[in-house]
Amino acid sequence: MKSASAWVANLLMPLVGLGLTLLIWQLIAGHTEMRRQADGTTEEVKTGLVKDLPGPYTTWQKTSRYIVEPFAKREELDQGVLRFTWYSLIIVAKGYAIALLLGTPLGFFLGLSKSFSRMFDPIIQVLRPVSPLAWMPLGVVLFSNAGRSANELAALFTIAVCSMWPTVLNTAVGVRAIPQDYLNIARVLKLSRWQTLVKIMIPATLPYMFTGYRLSLGIAWLVIVAVEMLTGRIGIGNFLWNEYNNGLYTSIVLCIITIGVVGFLLDRGMSLLERRFKTA
Repeated sequence: MKSASAWVANLLMPLVGLGLTLLIWQLIAGHTEMRRQADGTTEEVKTGLVKDLPGPYTTWQKTSRYIVEPFAKREELDQGVLRFTWYSLIIVAKGYAIALLLGTPLGFFLGLSKSFSRMFDPIIQVLRPVSPLAWMPLGVVLFSNAGRSANELAALFTIAVCSMWPTVLNTAVGVRAIPQDYLNIARVLKLSRWQTLVKIMIPATLPYMFTGYRLSLGIAWLVIVAVEMLTGRIGIGNFLWNEYNNGLYTSIVLCIITIGVVGFLLDRGMSLLERRFKTA
């Protein structure tokens, strides 16, 4: 009985939710009709609640070649959807790695030192809400002398800066939340600062750090769309922007679904990694 209820909760209910979402999408989507005019000619007319929004079937019909051949490369701007996604994931991975390398130690400094926190926490709170659309031009200016690598370096800078703040803040909160008893044990055992960090502080802070890592990963993937729109770098965000300029709304819907699904998979992957570390 329990297995049946678990099956309903884990599989059937999400499918019902998906079906209802597709139904609502179809109901509000536009469609075309052939109407006879007064002069006897027929004209194609758009109707529906949102006339320019393609429905599920129309979206599949117009974009199936990107899905059926997900890694195909016909032209630079005519490639499979997963090939575009792969280009984006590469730059996101690089920027995300930089964000963790900078954000984790910065979070430890904020959590350990009240003086450091008083000096830099206000600056972090000011910079944290700044949009990637504002950071990207600054990145272009900073790396303007890098030649052909300027756009990629500016993209890495933007992804890293925008995504590092959840890691910084959650790590700092985790360090401050370490029970004093843990630190007292380290003193009793006469552990060095390095041993205290590795054996006491990092394990105690790890749950907070992983919360920050998951949030940072989501933001890094979110930022890639804006970055590719501004730089013209080939990827899923650039593909979306080009299709918008061409008025191909079915491809825009495909890009939105792809970005959402990939973001979900990245979050699930980070969740599995977190469980692996907790049980190790």
